[in-house]
Amino acid sequence: MKSEIPMKQLWMLLACAGVVVLPCQAQDAIYRCGNEYTNTKPDARSNKGCKLVEGGNVTVVQGTRVPKNAASKANPTAGSSAPRVDAAQQKSRDSDSRLILQEELKKAMARQEELKKEYNNGEPELLGPEARNHQKYLDRVAELKANLDRNASDIAGIRRELDRLPVASVTN
Repeated sequence: MKSEIPMKQLWMLLACAGVVVLPCQAQDAIYRCGNEYTNTKPDARSNKGCKLVEGGNVTVVQGTRVPKNAASKANPTAGSSAPRVDAAQQKSRDSDSRLILQEELKKAMARQEELKKEYNNGEPELLGPEARNHQKYLDRVAELKANLDRNASDIAGIRRELDRLPVASVTN
């Protein structure tokens, strides 16, 4: 019996042998000059701490550069300032903001007064089912206290927002 290697297997064998041989090729000397790698030997004048890299192969992948016009498209305010708002228009906006915040503050303060009345210094009136189930009463008291605290926090936030707005100038 004659041993014959089919043609397909022969090509696969040759391809594998070629892959094994390729990495064995010699690589030129590589020099590291700071953060830059080069395969050209630096001359004595421009030798800025260049050292020969020994052992192992060095693969350097070049990064892609961002075109200058793409950077300006990504950040439209990079080269120019944002559009300015007319001073009179800005005063009008500030005035509207102040009025809205003052209305919100009035509502929050009225709600706070209602909550204080209902809370009654931690002893609100018993409601029907709470007379038989004390835990329901305690849960309602805790909820009222949480609502009082949350509303007080809202009032403080609205006041901070009002303080951030420029003082409205009154002209007569």
